[in-house]
Amino acid sequence: MQRVVSLVPSLTEAIATTAPRLLVGATAWCTHPADLDVERIGGTKNPDVPRIVALAPDLVVANEEENRPADLDALREAGISVLVTQIRTLDEAFRELDRMLTVGCGLDRPGWLDAAEAAWAAVATGAEIPAVIPIWRRPWMVLGRDTFAGDLLARLGVRNIYSDHAERYPKIPLPELLAGGAELVVLPDEPYAFSASDGPEAFPGLPTALVSGRHLTWYGPSLAEAPDVLRRQLTADLL
Repeated sequence: MQRVVSLVPSLTEAIATTAPRLLVGATAWCTHPADLDVERIGGTKNPDVPRIVALAPDLVVANEEENRPADLDALREAGISVLVTQIRTLDEAFRELDRMLTVGCGLDRPGWLDAAEAAWAAVATGAEIPAVIPIWRRPWMVLGRDTFAGDLLARLGVRNIYSDHAERYPKIPLPELLAGGAELVVLPDEPYAFSASDGPEAFPGLPTALVSGRHLTWYGPSLAEAPDVLRRQLTADLL
């Protein structure tokens, strides 16, 4: 049986749900499943490389956006195999999850992955609602081009007005956000923990939807229920 260390919460959940005994290490940010009992090896941006090496994993799974190349190079130099996923669309998520689980981990394709693909294949896109999707404040940052979350929202009929921006996560001053023509503000609860009392008040007169960051930004088993969860959380009278 392989020994696997995961440096990404989404990938941790995908492996733990499919074959929990494979995981020997995960980051401090890996919160799902709730009963995950493995060695904690630091964060996604600052993993403890010597501790990972000491675990003697057969494979470390990572993501090109979440993890730093220098840390992955250090693991490779220590003789550890590293599988790096690149996920910026839903289709890429399905392909990369299959590759990681079947090729990287040597597992059979899990049923939850089939269920997730079927759930999203059944989504019928409605009217396109122009929206802004903040992911941080102080300073305000929003989803820009080529993002996984932006692709999910587009499939649900939400058009990101900054999807053509030169940056993937641009900093946009609040007055510009307010004047950009959005008809909806989507506020996920991660990475910034937007809530009913922290976020909507900055957009007076605009409908705001508080959504689950895990269902919007995680690529794993949560994808199977994400269409229903996100539809319920998005403004009902607009979608």
